[in-house]
Amino acid sequence: MLSVLVVILVDNIARTGLFKDRRYYVFLIAILFFKLLVNGALTAKIVMYDPAQITGIRIMTIPIEDFGFGFSMVTLAVIIWELSRKK
Repeated sequence: MLSVLVVILVDNIARTGLFKDRRYYVFLIAILFFKLLVNGALTAKIVMYDPAQITGIRIMTIPIEDFGFGFSMVTLAVIIWELSRKK
């Protein structure tokens, strides 16, 4: 969950305006849809998590931590992309 806070802080420092852009949220919804399909299938029978390492809160079969990780990874990539476009 720390990565979520760090990425939000990075965006505030970088001033990309990402969280004010509607296209970003459309992009996140698309990512979420495919995450539910693919990661849902993986976490149902293939990928097993150590219960001591996760909160136990799941959406479908996906641990809530996976959503935070996915948000951080995708958002940081978009922030870097936006910064490289400005240069």
